[in-house]
Amino acid sequence: MSLIDPNDSLERQNEKLLKIADSLMRRVEYGTSQSGAAYAQFERAALLEKRVRERTLELERTLDLLHDANAQLARANQETEAARRNLADAIETISEGFALFDPNDDLVMCNSRFCRDFRDTANDLKPGLAFDSYVDRVSRSAYLQMPDHQDRDTWAKLRRQRHKDRRVMFNVQLTHDRWLQVSEHRTANGGTVVLQTDITDIMRVERQEQAKLRDKQTRMIRATLDHLNQGVCIFDENARLVGWNQKLGSLLSIPARRLRIGASFTGLLDDLDDTFEFTRGIDRDSFRRWAKEDGLRQPVSFEVQRGDSIVLHIFGRAMPDRGFVISCTDVSAEREAAQKLYELNEILEQRVMERTLELEDALSAAERANASKSRFVAAASHDLLQPLSAAKLFMASLSDKIETPNEQAVLAKAETALGAAEQIIDALLNISKLESDGLSFDIRPVALREIFDPLRDEMEMLAEKKGLTLRIVDSSLVVESDPAYLRRIVQNLLTNAIRYTNSGRVVVGARRNGESARIEVWDTGPGIAEEDQNSIFEEFRRLDAKASNNDGLGLGLAIVERACARLGHPLGLWSEPGRGSCFMLNVPLARQAQPHTPVKSRSTSAMSLLKSGLIVLLVENDPQLRRAMSILIESWGISVIESENAESALELMEDLQITPDALLLDYQLGEGASGTELYEELTRRLGRLPCVIVSAERSAQLRHETKRLGIELLLKPLDRTKLIEFLHAAARQIAG
Repeated sequence: MSLIDPNDSLERQNEKLLKIADSLMRRVEYGTSQSGAAYAQFERAALLEKRVRERTLELERTLDLLHDANAQLARANQETEAARRNLADAIETISEGFALFDPNDDLVMCNSRFCRDFRDTANDLKPGLAFDSYVDRVSRSAYLQMPDHQDRDTWAKLRRQRHKDRRVMFNVQLTHDRWLQVSEHRTANGGTVVLQTDITDIMRVERQEQAKLRDKQTRMIRATLDHLNQGVCIFDENARLVGWNQKLGSLLSIPARRLRIGASFTGLLDDLDDTFEFTRGIDRDSFRRWAKEDGLRQPVSFEVQRGDSIVLHIFGRAMPDRGFVISCTDVSAEREAAQKLYELNEILEQRVMERTLELEDALSAAERANASKSRFVAAASHDLLQPLSAAKLFMASLSDKIETPNEQAVLAKAETALGAAEQIIDALLNISKLESDGLSFDIRPVALREIFDPLRDEMEMLAEKKGLTLRIVDSSLVVESDPAYLRRIVQNLLTNAIRYTNSGRVVVGARRNGESARIEVWDTGPGIAEEDQNSIFEEFRRLDAKASNNDGLGLGLAIVERACARLGHPLGLWSEPGRGSCFMLNVPLARQAQPHTPVKSRSTSAMSLLKSGLIVLLVENDPQLRRAMSILIESWGISVIESENAESALELMEDLQITPDALLLDYQLGEGASGTELYEELTRRLGRLPCVIVSAERSAQLRHETKRLGIELLLKPLDRTKLIEFLHAAARQIAG
């Protein structure tokens, strides 16, 4: 049981405690009992007084803290209230409507401009109002102008969907042509700030500017339509006329009083008299049905003819607003030119047919003459070799009977002369075989070691006799070729190198070059000037005028060139006067996984082009070479368009208005563009076409240029096999 009532104030409790302490002290001092119990009570009273003082001090400190806390709370309340008044004053001063919703979407506060334009709703906007209730009240306001094809419930639903986004901005139309821009922003604690801005003036100015712009655009469109060389008319979604130009009336002969705003398409179509005949495309009824379609119209194009001389091309296309526009173009001149071109083409075809027949007759005569020559050379060579062999035997029998040195020398010279004649006849026979279209090759895998080893044994003595060092590098490569002709090619190149090299060495080797092996024959001879590098492959042509007939008559390289061409082994030459020469040929590497198939003859390959229908543009500045190439290509059933330079070729393409199937372009075309430059210009005009550059130039620059353009390069003298392969590739590209 407590002696002090805790509900009393601190002053009252202190007063009671002082009285209790005073009473206890009097009792101790004047009590009748002097026993130890009285003293003990005194001690307890003293201890109690000490505790009372401590409690009193604590209570006083607590009371001070309480007074301080109350003072701070009062100041904080004052500051909060001042901040609230400042915030209210601040949002009240802004020119926009402002509202703040808490994270639970309840209205916290708003200014007087918020929803001021919704007069029937402004009185309901009080703190605690839910956002959905705010949307409902606004959606049912009489001052809200609803958009077309939208009711108030739909508007409220869309407004709530927008509220889900963190940032929203949209325009709201009010009655009396007023506009509000509403924007919402999320606060850091998940609340929402809604701003309403009056943009009525901005919208009105924008409409005025749009009206001015439309007027300006209308004037520009009208000026543009009037300057067109076509008749143009524009119809709306109901097929009513909304715009046209003056050219339309003159082309269609429609009276000016009929061309007016709102005129129906059907009425205008009926105004076209019977002199207008629908010729190409659709008829009159189909055109009327096209204009009446409700859905998306497909473009329509056709021609009408008025009288005997006027042809009009009509083109119609739908517009995004379901209207359509129709253009009318006078194509009478084009159709007349096309008719004349057709008639001219008929005449040209007749001339081409006659010329083709003439060329076929000439080609047949040339082929018969060539066949007769080949048969004569073969027969003559065979008949001459037999008496030459007998004469050599007679010479050998006489050598044992002749003893004088002078007679022996004469006999040796006679034997040498007979041997040289035998070699010449043998070379002529080989050339005759190579020129024969009936020649077939035995193409099979050949190890280069089988070619090099026998030649090393044969040629070492000849090289030692001239004091030369001969080195034939062993090779493990296996190629696909005719072994007999490949050996003859390498033998002729090696013999030629030893014959014209007076000192130094001759080296033969092979190296891998992609999918082929490049066989190279190097020498340290006098070299060949660039202007002579084409002529060395001609028959009976020798650059060394001092050489005797016993050194050959210049048929070795001619045989090499023809054999390489027939076998499809590209032959190359590098030479520099004073440093030496290098003859090289590329032979494809053998593919053991593929079955062996013989090479087709040229006649078979050329005959397969007869029905290809190719058209080739040939540009060559040398008239004789151009004529020869044309006759050769046309003999294979291919049409050739000839031109002598780039300028005339471009003019010819514009005049004929056709696209050739392949291009044969000489590199050096005289003055003007080169062959590669002409190819680039034709590509820009006609698109990419199969092309080959023909040139006698063997520079690295030209090879790099053709490689960059992705076209082929054929070196002169022209390889007939390569030309046929190129035309075959062009025919396959067209067929594919």
